[in-house]
Amino acid sequence: MKNEELKNSTIFPLGEKVEPNFIGDAYLQMVFTDPKPLNTSIGNVTFAPGARNNWHSHKVGQVLLVTGGEGWYQEEGKPAQLLKTGDVVNIQPNVKHWHGATKDSWFVHLAMTPGETDWLESVEDEWYNNL
Repeated sequence: MKNEELKNSTIFPLGEKVEPNFIGDAYLQMVFTDPKPLNTSIGNVTFAPGARNNWHSHKVGQVLLVTGGEGWYQEEGKPAQLLKTGDVVNIQPNVKHWHGATKDSWFVHLAMTPGETDWLESVEDEWYNNL
């Protein structure tokens, strides 16, 4: 997805570049942070081609709603899953995983994340490039 296509396909603003815990260019626009009534934050996360986050887990779990582009989601010990617009990923508590864009596409998702995130090691190029 080209920059212009990305700009025209997203619902929320691009947001601020996020670091650390990400490889490549990734951006976050918080959409919802009020703890009531849902007790969850919702962030619009945009990954440039090849960008991804580190391995991590969530104490309460997480839900990803894919709104644009193509990306990867992988749980430790399982094969990576290709994600496309309209996909929903329900991540159980304390499951080690990562997500990010494919090598040649932008990737945008809403992340609903109650509770804390435990950030772990990076998804190295050698691992990522073998997908």
